[in-house]
Amino acid sequence: MAQDSVGFSSDYQFWMQKLSLWDQASTLETQKDTCLHLPRFQEFLRQMYEVLKEMDSNMIIERFPTIGQLLAKTCWNPFILAFDESQKILLWCLCCLINKEPQNSEELKLNSWTRGLLSHVLSAFKFDTKEVGLFIQGLGYAPADYYPGLLKNMVLSLVSELRENHLNGFNTQRRMAPEKIRFLSRVCVPLVTLPDIQPLVEALLTYHGHEPQEVLWPEFFDAVNEAFLLKKISLPTSAVICLWLRHLPSLEKATLHLFEKLISSERNFLRRIECFLKDSLLPEAACYPAIFRIVDEMFRYALLETDGAPEVLAAIQVFTWCFVEALEKQNKQLKFTLKTYFPYASPSLVMVLLQHPKDIPQKLWHQPLKHISEMLREIVEDQTHGSYGGPFECWFLFIHFGGWADIAAEQLVMSEAEPPEALLWLLAFSHSPRDRSQQRAQTMVEVKAVLSHLKKLLRSPTLSARDLQAAAAESQDRDPRPPSCQQLIRHLLLNFLLWAPGGHAIAREVITLMAPTDELSNEIAGFLDQTLYRWDRLCLEAPRSRKLARELLAELHAHIQHRPAAHGAAVHATGSPRSRDETMRLIRRGTSSEDEP
Repeated sequence: MAQDSVGFSSDYQFWMQKLSLWDQASTLETQKDTCLHLPRFQEFLRQMYEVLKEMDSNMIIERFPTIGQLLAKTCWNPFILAFDESQKILLWCLCCLINKEPQNSEELKLNSWTRGLLSHVLSAFKFDTKEVGLFIQGLGYAPADYYPGLLKNMVLSLVSELRENHLNGFNTQRRMAPEKIRFLSRVCVPLVTLPDIQPLVEALLTYHGHEPQEVLWPEFFDAVNEAFLLKKISLPTSAVICLWLRHLPSLEKATLHLFEKLISSERNFLRRIECFLKDSLLPEAACYPAIFRIVDEMFRYALLETDGAPEVLAAIQVFTWCFVEALEKQNKQLKFTLKTYFPYASPSLVMVLLQHPKDIPQKLWHQPLKHISEMLREIVEDQTHGSYGGPFECWFLFIHFGGWADIAAEQLVMSEAEPPEALLWLLAFSHSPRDRSQQRAQTMVEVKAVLSHLKKLLRSPTLSARDLQAAAAESQDRDPRPPSCQQLIRHLLLNFLLWAPGGHAIAREVITLMAPTDELSNEIAGFLDQTLYRWDRLCLEAPRSRKLARELLAELHAHIQHRPAAHGAAVHATGSPRSRDETMRLIRRGTSSEDEP
């Protein structure tokens, strides 16, 4: 090794002189001499890397004080960069100069200077020297053809080496050193949006070595994630999933970015929410349980912090639908058990909730509804099921599949039979999970009384808006209904208007009476949009009801848009408006919290 080092030192002086001559002269003779020596110089670069990789950056500078000059002259010589694997070997040599933990300003300065050369070697390739023009003209290429080809070839070479590195596994003699991969990812940070660099970015993201710790720079993940979220680059789904699996902050930022789009978009359009969700790739990525549980936990925090904001509730339901679709598409047989996605839920309850109503005859929908209600009630009211969480945890699971509650409401309104207690309990629980048993029982009594009046109106030959208003009126000898109960009864009345034969004629008048404020108009518009969206997913044939719902929704949106002050406000459980900025601030606060709320 000592003898090799002495030989290398001798060669070092020779090539330093050669580079100085090549740098100063631009004659045809100089170019011929450069091309003549390219194979030997590449071999020297290879030997130099073998020497440098055994030292740290301080030792390199101490041993070879002029190495910066040599490498800089090499980086700016187009003939060397164009030859075979010289660019790649040069990159590895430059990486050896970077100090992993700089201690002073000189080391920081050296790191910055070296990164500048690395960026230049990877991205510039646009030199104004006379030699380049002569060289390219001699080859018969225009600069616009030559330089991109050079960059592409180098990127393809690096991608090939990364893939070979993955295949070589534990064969350490043929594997790329982790330091090389780490520095290569750092070099790519300012270049991630360049189209020609994209194959290298993908190869780095999908690279899986055998190192115990992450080898890629955190800044690389940040840069790629930001470029992807801002649509500056397009990545295959597999690469995006690797990014989020390897770098938790990127996944959290992607979820917050989605929240911002959902909150800032037009309310009450679930189709638009579905487009945002699918475009984000989060439902597809969530097929990996690690990603699903993090995204789901962020939804949970957002729901708590916003006190059940309608935008968040809608996003959870649509996200779950998209996630289940992606799961069914990717897995004919589940790769992961459902327990890995919902670790704290009753497996039997999850299985029932996952049933698609479309796959069950409509006349049998009451069976799974009854089963869901009984299982939820047993867990919520029986303290022996503590392992499945309290009322909130059960409710949070249930709202993922909130379409079942909407089906229960329709079943209760349109059935002529006595309202089943199981369905009454399910509706009361879904609208107010924090209620105690006594409060929930009172809500069930109120709902049952309203349903009794609606059934009489259903059989009445004539129907007026005042009749419907009277059916929903509160009894004078009882306490005022809580907001959640009022909302539940409004939804029952809306279902009645959509399904009852006489409801269509009085629908507009009833809604005018029901929605004296913009907040209530927003709520009703949200209900109608969600109903239409659910019917589409269920392929439900109801042409007259669909037509009415669409007309009412369009009229409500037109009414809301004429009132800019109310437009865009979120409404939380207490019924008062909340601005989009405030809603996003609460979500950010909740999702950045480390403690359980």
